[in-house]
Amino acid sequence: MSIVGPPVDRLRFNEAGLIPAVAQDWLDGAVLMVAWMNREAIDCTLASGEVHYWSRSRQELWHKGATSGQIQALKGLRYDCDADVLLLTVEQRGDGACHTGARSCFYDAGPVPTSGGASAPQPPADVCTELMRVIEGRRDRPEPGSYTNKLLEGGDNRILKKIGEESAEFVMACKDANAAEIAGEAADIVFHLQVALAHHGVSWRQVQEVLAQRRGAPRRD
Repeated sequence: MSIVGPPVDRLRFNEAGLIPAVAQDWLDGAVLMVAWMNREAIDCTLASGEVHYWSRSRQELWHKGATSGQIQALKGLRYDCDADVLLLTVEQRGDGACHTGARSCFYDAGPVPTSGGASAPQPPADVCTELMRVIEGRRDRPEPGSYTNKLLEGGDNRILKKIGEESAEFVMACKDANAAEIAGEAADIVFHLQVALAHHGVSWRQVQEVLAQRRGAPRRD
């Protein structure tokens, strides 16, 4: 995929010739890390399709993941309204973007910093991804009285019945052309669909990947 780069001459680099770059997951929008780029890093990123940064501590070009395997494949590159910050949409390969092994560098929310790592909390993401995390949490750590757990305990029979019921209600809402009811019924379908996915061990990210693969695919008759 060829990505058109920003007009480098119009970017506002700081006095050191650097510009901050935010790396964002291409599927769920989670912010993975923030680093710095200079003109050379931008050029190398666009030429190779893999993200390069400028290391201020080492004072050298840094090919993200070249030694660790945590490569970031570039999916898109934008700049903000002031042209002084870059937004990189990336496919993070390997275990995570953070040097601690966490998926994102943004895992702390409390007053005391933690050590990160693979078990660190996931970064904020889109609402459907967050919902799936809650459902998977109920599956792995059941809570008494939880409606989600009642569905999961009922297995396919209960879950699929609810999907059928909610789908019928969605159809009727569309027939009535009531926007609020359509949105509500669509939300119900998404929730019960995700419960079915969790029950069968299929991640929401797998669904996102399929949708991404289909975007721009040849049209079907």
